Amino acid sequence: MIIFGASGHSKVVLDIIFANNQTVDVIVDHHPKISELFGIRVTCDDEIDAKEDAIIAIGNNKTRKIISENYALNYVTAFHPNSVISKYAKINSGTVVMANVVINPDAEIGRHCIINTSAVIEHDCKIGDFAHISPHAALAGNVTVGEGSHVGIGASVIQGVTIGKWATIGAGSVIIKDVPDFATVVGNPGRIIKINKNIQNNER
Repeated sequence: MIIFGASGHSKVVLDIIFANNQTVDVIVDHHPKISELFGIRVTCDDEIDAKEDAIIAIGNNKTRKIISENYALNYVTAFHPNSVISKYAKINSGTVVMANVVINPDAEIGRHCIINTSAVIEHDCKIGDFAHISPHAALAGNVTVGEGSHVGIGASVIQGVTIGKWATIGAGSVIIKDVPDFATVVGNPGRIIKINKNIQNNER
């Protein structure tokens, strides 16, 4: 297996892989600051076997998207043994699920998402590709989160809310109404403080 990224986030992903008695052959980082991590060699070499399993262990949502588009590998999922995932949930390739996460029936998680420690994804939620649901964030039933959006640590989203693509929900925010694409929302109740025009322009 190949892991992309040699930072703090990759430590958590590696811990999940090891907890599942799997092995990692190499860690790829284009700007490595270390030569090994947990005994695994870190390299910037791009000579990668396209048939190998891989996980992009990088916290930045946009970077995960770029790498997934540049490297056509066999992206796999990684679920911590202490996560609780309904057999009726759907989780797509490249997504990682950290310890103590709960994902309930008919939730659908996209590709290359991060469902971080102790997050709760309730029934019928739809999480877009490259999204990040931070530690202790809670999504009530029927919440939709768009591509690339980041729901901050400890945020709460009430049932039926739609969060647009590439939006940012601040830590501890309480979201009681829909959030448009590219918005940054903070507070209780959540309020828009800016529209991220740089991201918006890059998406066009």
